[in-house]
Amino acid sequence: MRLFGKRRFGVLGFVVLVIAWASSFSVVKVGLEDAPPVLFVGGRALLAGVLMTAIASVWGGDLNFRRDWRVFGFLAVFNVALFVGFQTFAILYLPSGTAAVLIYLQPILVGVFAWAILGESLTPTKVIGLLLGFAGIVAVSSAGLLGAAGDVTLVGVACGVASALSWALGTVGFKKYEARISTLWAVAIPFLAGGVAFTGLGFVLESPSEISWTVPMVSSILYSAFIGTGLAWLLFFGLVRAGEASRVASYIFMVPLAAVVIGALLLDESLGPPLLVGAALVVSGIYLANRTPRLAKKPSR
Repeated sequence: MRLFGKRRFGVLGFVVLVIAWASSFSVVKVGLEDAPPVLFVGGRALLAGVLMTAIASVWGGDLNFRRDWRVFGFLAVFNVALFVGFQTFAILYLPSGTAAVLIYLQPILVGVFAWAILGESLTPTKVIGLLLGFAGIVAVSSAGLLGAAGDVTLVGVACGVASALSWALGTVGFKKYEARISTLWAVAIPFLAGGVAFTGLGFVLESPSEISWTVPMVSSILYSAFIGTGLAWLLFFGLVRAGEASRVASYIFMVPLAAVVIGALLLDESLGPPLLVGAALVVSGIYLANRTPRLAKKPSR
C-alpha cells in the first residue's frame, strides 16, 4: 500500500474512509431494525471476508498462514469479534451519533498504546488531550448515568467504550506486525473467520426467521459489509502502514462529527447539549493527544 505514501492519495483515502465509516453508523442502525444483532454482524463480516479473500487471493501476495496464524488470530479477536460485536450492540442500544462518539475514543487509546507498545511519543499535550477525551465520555454518558434519557443506556455506553478499546489494541497490533503480512490478508482472514464464528453463534442464539428481508435491511448489510467494512478497513490499514499509528488514528476524529450529522439528517436523532458538548470535547482531545509539537525556532545570529 505504498500508494498512501503520496499525499494526494492519502488525503483522498482519508476522505473516503471518513464517509464510509460515518455513514455506516446510520446504515447499521437501519439494518438492525429488521435483523437480530448477532446474525447481522455475522452476515456483515462474512460477506466482507469472502469478498476480501477473493481479492487477496489475486493481489494479496504470498500467505504464510503457518507462520502468521497467531497474528491473524489476534486481529480476528480484537478487530472483528470484540470490536464489531461491541460496536453493533452500542449502535443497537444508543443513537448512532452517540455510539460514534464513544467508539471513536479509539484514537486517544491508540496514542497511549502506541506509546507503551510501539515507542511512539507521548507529550504533555497528549496527556491534556486524554483528559479532554475522558471529559467528553462523561458528558456523552451523563444522560444515561443520571437516568434523564431513555435513548442513552449504560449497556450501550459500556459496549461503545469496549469497542474502542478492542479496536485500539487491534490497530496497534497490526502496526507492530505489519511487515509480516499484507494489508489485504490482514483484512480478509480475520473478517472471514469472524464472520463464520458470528454466523454460527447467531444460528445458536437467534432464529433466521427473525430476519425481515426488506430492501432497507438487505441494502444495509451489503453497504456495511462492502463499504463500511471491506473498503474502509483496507483504507485504514493501508494508511496505518504508511505512517505512525497514533498520527493516522488522529485524523479520523472527523468520523464522529460526520456520523452525528448523518444520524440527525437520516434518522432524525437529537443534537442535544450533552452529545454536542461530548463530541466537542472528544474531538478536541483526539486532536491534542495526537498533535505534533512545533519545532522551536532557532535563535537568530
